[in-house]
Amino acid sequence: MSNPNNLERLLDPRGYQERPMLELAKRPSLEDLKKGKILFYNNTKLGFCNYYTVFDRIKEHLREIGCCEDNWVEYTETVRGKNADDLMEYAKMLAKEEPVAAIVAFGDMGTSSSTTVLTIALEKIGIPAVYMTAPPGTAITEGVGVYRAGELCMCSVDIMQASTVEEVATEVDKKWDYILGALTSNGDELKKLAHIDFKIDKVAPAKDGLLPFIPEFDHEKSTEPGAYMEEVMEYFNAEHICDGLPIIPPTRRRYEAMLEYCPWPEDMKLVDPSGPSGREITVRDVAIAAVMAGCKPHAMPILVAAFKALNSPLYNFNQSVTTSHPGGNLCIVSGPIAQEIGISGKQGCQGPGWPENATIGRAINLVIMNVLRSVPGVCDLDCIASQAEFTFCFAEEPSLAQWNMINEDRYDSETTTVYLLKAEPIHDVIDFLSLNGHDLLDTLTDCCSTLGSNNAYMPGPLVMCLTPDHAMMLKKDGYTKEMIQEHIHQYVYHDNAMVNGRGLMPVRPKEWANRHPLPVTRSPKDVEVVTIGGRGGHDGIILPWALHSEGCVEPLTLPDGSIAKSIKDFKKGE
Repeated sequence: MSNPNNLERLLDPRGYQERPMLELAKRPSLEDLKKGKILFYNNTKLGFCNYYTVFDRIKEHLREIGCCEDNWVEYTETVRGKNADDLMEYAKMLAKEEPVAAIVAFGDMGTSSSTTVLTIALEKIGIPAVYMTAPPGTAITEGVGVYRAGELCMCSVDIMQASTVEEVATEVDKKWDYILGALTSNGDELKKLAHIDFKIDKVAPAKDGLLPFIPEFDHEKSTEPGAYMEEVMEYFNAEHICDGLPIIPPTRRRYEAMLEYCPWPEDMKLVDPSGPSGREITVRDVAIAAVMAGCKPHAMPILVAAFKALNSPLYNFNQSVTTSHPGGNLCIVSGPIAQEIGISGKQGCQGPGWPENATIGRAINLVIMNVLRSVPGVCDLDCIASQAEFTFCFAEEPSLAQWNMINEDRYDSETTTVYLLKAEPIHDVIDFLSLNGHDLLDTLTDCCSTLGSNNAYMPGPLVMCLTPDHAMMLKKDGYTKEMIQEHIHQYVYHDNAMVNGRGLMPVRPKEWANRHPLPVTRSPKDVEVVTIGGRGGHDGIILPWALHSEGCVEPLTLPDGSIAKSIKDFKKGE
């Protein structure tokens, strides 16, 4: 495209994608398949509903063509908690069985991405594989396949949790020719079967880090403030590299200005390879997203600390970026730098009108979507999603706090921290009539879980946001922060009969096997209590995703590891 008015090229917020092309394992002949060992790998998802029928029906078809059942071997183990290296080692262990082919299942929901990585690992070490998937997991398996392998044999069956045995069997029957062909074909036919027709990123981002887009010159438009914004937004939306709201175009000048308070190397890794793209997240990636989100340069130390927290093994970041849960990445900033740069915990702090809150939270989620390619409706399992995935950031206010803030609990009053939690949007709690803290606490207690909340099945952290009036009521009646935490831990629970057989597969401490009733927190420390907002009778509860995922705290530190006392400590040349 011509560039007659010398417009600057825009930086690509996706970064460079290597896009390796996998050399698929050589397939056996039909006769060798009949005589050889066949591996069935179940990532545990076939244990739900009537999904095991997928394997049952495939085995019936294999018997019909004369495969030797005595040679079949089956492994069942979750992929949760395993990174790419772990999955490769697991694939090598499976390879010791020396199978001629493998059937991998099941890619329907949250484990779909990691199971795709395992399937790729099997192919890399010479085991032909077919990966069985179902909506909504099918889309994300295709994305991971494109970004990490280029091609892969994946077979989607259109089933859901309410599908009967007969319906599952029928769907498998429809795909049997594909399954058999993918296990026994080679050459052009195998290429055809392994081709992935992915919806986005048809052309991989370039090595130079620039977008190919240059708007067509228009003299009249070029004199307007915000020239070519319509064209920029149309392009970014079409390429799925923004969140749908207007962005600041990421030019080189704006990017370099964003580094004013960023003393770290641009290529410094903040997050290990994650998500569909399998890319690591660097300081450069974060700075580009910060430009797009409208951040000021002094936001960079907050964002760097936030991504360090997200990279904690306790966060389960890799799975969090594609889960069907509608949570965002909650970021609570506690400590003096929050007030120094204008992050608010005051009235309306979780809504519009607070630029620092909005832009910092937005930058976090833009990085995840653009770099890791967790694109809603394409490569993200979100069923409905939520506004928390646009932005989810606020501060604790020392002037409002009735008890220690998060930074004081973990460090001290001079240290600024970020607290990151994969969590739902805030749930409103209204109580204008209680006259004492005891009655108010009963209202709050009742709102800390429902049968539709993840923490009914997976105990974990939650955040109680008290407005100043209610925090003062509780304190006046003698409640310490520790007493509130203990009360919530003791009195928020579900009867076993209400949670068994509904919701989702529980993930609880092993020692809870015979516990009755079932708490939603593992200890009082799971309850964070913060005082924010304005005067009045509305509090809020923020409930967690909690799937092997903790709230993680990271202090704002300088490159040498020392604690920053002021935002000025980060400024280059100071």
